[in-house]
Amino acid sequence: MIGVFDSGVGGLTVLQALRRRLPRRDFLYVGDTGRAPYGRKPAEMVTGFACEIADYLYGRGVEAIVVACNTASAVALPELENRCKIPVWGVVDAGVEAATRMTRTGYVGVIATRATIASAAYQRRLEAHGLRVWARECPMLVHLVEEGLAGSEEAEVLARHYLSGRPKIDTLILGCTHYPLLRAPLQRAAGDGVHLVDSASVTAVRVAAAMADEGNGHVTYYATGDTKAFAHTARMMGEAGHSVHAIDLGEAA
Repeated sequence: MIGVFDSGVGGLTVLQALRRRLPRRDFLYVGDTGRAPYGRKPAEMVTGFACEIADYLYGRGVEAIVVACNTASAVALPELENRCKIPVWGVVDAGVEAATRMTRTGYVGVIATRATIASAAYQRRLEAHGLRVWARECPMLVHLVEEGLAGSEEAEVLARHYLSGRPKIDTLILGCTHYPLLRAPLQRAAGDGVHLVDSASVTAVRVAAAMADEGNGHVTYYATGDTKAFAHTARMMGEAGHSVHAIDLGEAA
């Protein structure tokens, strides 16, 4: 198995990308919905949550872990890499590396949630590569996805709104795991001359390059919060027909 975790359901887009690349692999997905969102919590607390989930996944016998959460990837990855005896991948570095390879002008944009933009996780890494960065928080896009409105006129309007006034970037990082489901309206708003970087897809490419595609293609879903709510939102994101199991990883903070 490969373990995948997120603070909620956004990481399901990473899981979907992984399953496209590794269709025979078994996956164990943990959505820490009982303690979400991570973005408003101190970095030490998020790191503690991430380590707790990693310990659980390791105890279940996973061969690798994918941190399908921008906040946890930004603040907890070094500790997880030191702690775990198995490979660990995050979504932030994968997106930055892809954007660095893709840009021709050196001017890259990032859209993400308020917490991720405020953390400057993408901005710092991109600037360390000598790139100029335009960043914008897009607080309403997650709600569109979770309400099944990715193909709606509202999505088109919000995409145009959030990308208005941008400078002449040639590459745009989708810095939230929900955003790949809004790729079409975001591409239309950005224009054909802007390359979109989907951190879910590029993370899946990195994992597939390192892991053999073997197993039964089985996925097990766990949530620390309301399993019915998790299953409902998962259906809105294209993960339908699967049962969700409840787990207790400690008292929710």
